Amino acid sequence: MPGTPVNKSDDNERNLNFWERLYFPELFKGLGYSFGRMREEYYTQEYPEEQWYPPDSYRGRPVLVEEDGRPRCVSCNLCALACPPMAISMQSKEVGNVKEREPDWFEINMLRCIYCGFCEEVCPEEAIVMSKEYDLTFQSRDEAVFGLERLLQPKEQLQDRLEYLDQYKDPQFGQQWDFQHDNNLHSVKDQRFLDWLADEGMDDLESTHLRDDAMATGGTQDWGADRNEPAPSHHAAE
Repeated sequence: MPGTPVNKSDDNERNLNFWERLYFPELFKGLGYSFGRMREEYYTQEYPEEQWYPPDSYRGRPVLVEEDGRPRCVSCNLCALACPPMAISMQSKEVGNVKEREPDWFEINMLRCIYCGFCEEVCPEEAIVMSKEYDLTFQSRDEAVFGLERLLQPKEQLQDRLEYLDQYKDPQFGQQWDFQHDNNLHSVKDQRFLDWLADEGMDDLESTHLRDDAMATGGTQDWGADRNEPAPSHHAAE
């Protein structure tokens, strides 16, 4: 036999009156509230006729910075190493420039990209940044793999994001210590500044990729103290 229903109502629970039991008055009251809200200011946009312009802090699809007709990237592979879904791959090539290397090919699989911004965080040259593009559609998986021709964007189009990074990502310059712009020889973010130094007589900047590093390990350098090492042991013949 089916169980006997038990009334578990509380004694302090309010009982519904006749009109509340009919349900329809409360329904019309809710519709009236909704229609009243419809006369207020709209917060939605008629996409795609009305496009949303994201703020500078927005993380859209990653792009490569193009400066003076060539990528700023030095092909250090840090972005590929830091990418959690392993969406970035590249191949390096040597160039006759102060940065010595740049990508021969560079690909990002947008189906894998999770827009975390780790690639932007680890890049020492601010060569890969998060853009404001959020509308991506593909007809096939091959279209989702972006190469250099689709990743490169002129520096002028990314100025908002670059200024945001200088203001919020690197606030120490000029605040925690006196940053000297002339000491910025470790970076190629300011390529025009390096070109100016080379024109002023610093010829070594134009031939850093041709330098001979043999002096760093050869010769009779004195490293400051005698080195006492154990005698090398010979491996037993197999």
